[in-house]
Amino acid sequence: MNLQHTLAEAQRRLAAASLAYGHGTTNAHDEAAWLVLWQLGLPLDSDLDALATLPVTDEAAQAVAALITRRIETRQPAAYLTREAWLQGVPFYIDERAIVPRSFIAELIADGGFDAWLGEHTTRVLDLCTGNGSLAVLAAMAWPDVQVTGADISADALAVARINVERHRLQDRITLIESDGLAACPGPYDLVLCNPPYVNAQSMRELPAEYTAEPALALAGGADGMDFIRALLRDLPARLSPTGVLVLEIGNEREHFEAAFPQLEAVWLSTSAGDDQVLLLTSESLSALAVQPAPHP
Repeated sequence: MNLQHTLAEAQRRLAAASLAYGHGTTNAHDEAAWLVLWQLGLPLDSDLDALATLPVTDEAAQAVAALITRRIETRQPAAYLTREAWLQGVPFYIDERAIVPRSFIAELIADGGFDAWLGEHTTRVLDLCTGNGSLAVLAAMAWPDVQVTGADISADALAVARINVERHRLQDRITLIESDGLAACPGPYDLVLCNPPYVNAQSMRELPAEYTAEPALALAGGADGMDFIRALLRDLPARLSPTGVLVLEIGNEREHFEAAFPQLEAVWLSTSAGDDQVLLLTSESLSALAVQPAPHP
């Protein structure tokens, strides 16, 4: 048995199991590579072609097979099985207490997708709904002069975030606080990052098992997915600096967002998933908004 054969068998089994992906990989081939390399203790960025003939012992092959069986039988995201997820090349600890990190805001931080709205005035950053703390960590890495607050309603998620803050030695620059929305976040903030619960009720009912393995608190956004966002846009103007901006991820809910806030002037930011997943709102646009959201459907 060699690595090529081990990968091929893992991919075959995953493909035959009708699994759902989206927690770091998008297909059976990539998921097999992740799980096999992780189980064998090999770097996840290994050159698979160069290692194709690498011998795999019977014991190691059995361990790989057992891991693939766990993925198939439990339908848990691979990140929960390996206790690790990667975002923009940065490793993060993760377990079932927090949602698996996959925010497209991470791309925008790395690519400077909203740097035009930042400057020397940007010193205080809030990562609201921080989950495992990945966006807070990436923000602190990207902008060495800022202080970051990571806030979440879930004490369990914050415990996971604390592991990642300490792992990346950012305790002096990232503060973690428990907060129901903005309740414990007085500001003022120059930049607010937020990947909130935004999945609408119909979509929640149709989620694959891999997604229902995650905390529902981090996903469910009410009938139209906008419950958290309504409260956020109502409360944020008083907590945002005059030149501050909000970068908000809403996934596939643009139609519901625009129905709820038809008069809001948003800047839609381009990501690998398209131009309708993440938006930017300035302090000026938020303050000008007469917060009269559309009725709940």
